[in-house]
Amino acid sequence: MNAAIIQPLLKHLTSTVIGAEKPAELLLTALLADGHVLIEGAPGIGKTTLAHTLASSIGGVFKRIQFTPDLLPSDLIGYNLYRADQGVFEFIRGPVFSNCLLADEINRTSPRVQSALLESMNEGRVTIDGVSHRLPKPFMVIATQNDTHSSGTFPLPEPQLDRFLLSLRMSLPDAGTQTDILLSHASNNTEYLEAPDFGVDGETIQQLQASVGSIPVSRPIAQYITDLCENLRKMAGSEQSVSIRASLALLRAARANAFLESATAVYPDHVQAIFPAAMRHRILSDQDLDPMELIEAVLSRTQVP
Repeated sequence: MNAAIIQPLLKHLTSTVIGAEKPAELLLTALLADGHVLIEGAPGIGKTTLAHTLASSIGGVFKRIQFTPDLLPSDLIGYNLYRADQGVFEFIRGPVFSNCLLADEINRTSPRVQSALLESMNEGRVTIDGVSHRLPKPFMVIATQNDTHSSGTFPLPEPQLDRFLLSLRMSLPDAGTQTDILLSHASNNTEYLEAPDFGVDGETIQQLQASVGSIPVSRPIAQYITDLCENLRKMAGSEQSVSIRASLALLRAARANAFLESATAVYPDHVQAIFPAAMRHRILSDQDLDPMELIEAVLSRTQVP
């Protein structure tokens, strides 16, 4: 299965949210790589619309949950409810049982609730009272995060950040794009519209994911990924700043990027294109350096095969 089938969906995503071409491409890259995305950005720039459009375009179930300080893990993953009339427990599924889960303002809730997502994101299942429940496939978490310096926020723990394949920042668009957004609202063209049938359902997505996983990766490319991650660890001043999971995430995302470009194998430019989004949220620097400055320095100083 080739990338041609996914191109109309990509075009639809980029046209739905004005000025969000790169975020839309990265979202689709993460979906094809069977990964999750962390989005940072100001309110009202289309994060929810982008997630909803992606889910509806693949015929999937979209759920949104607003993370708040009083949220409980059961509000997210579900709980067992005792039915006295039947004498049995019934499992009530939480919003995590969806194809696309928008975790809005994920750092507004406690680390206890944040960690409730770990098993879901890593294993594709939840375990309650010793019983495991499989999540539907495909399954993707799109989380939004506020500035960690804002009051009432809880920084995401390192294991949680490591579960996100990619992170991206949706910045305030330029003045011309803002004008286009105003005109779109003025014409009442702001409601969620029924997505066209692109012929890309859940089963097709899984087949595409399998195709992405079969794209060849040469030893020089694997060594290049290793060198990039090693150099990033050294420049960040911490051996713990970039885990092995980060290297694997970079490999998966580079494969998805190569697939979208209809390449027959992964090449250095595919790795370079996805490196910032795969690493920005993982860098834990002891020197309080700007992650993007480190990333750019590593890309410029690492020998390309």
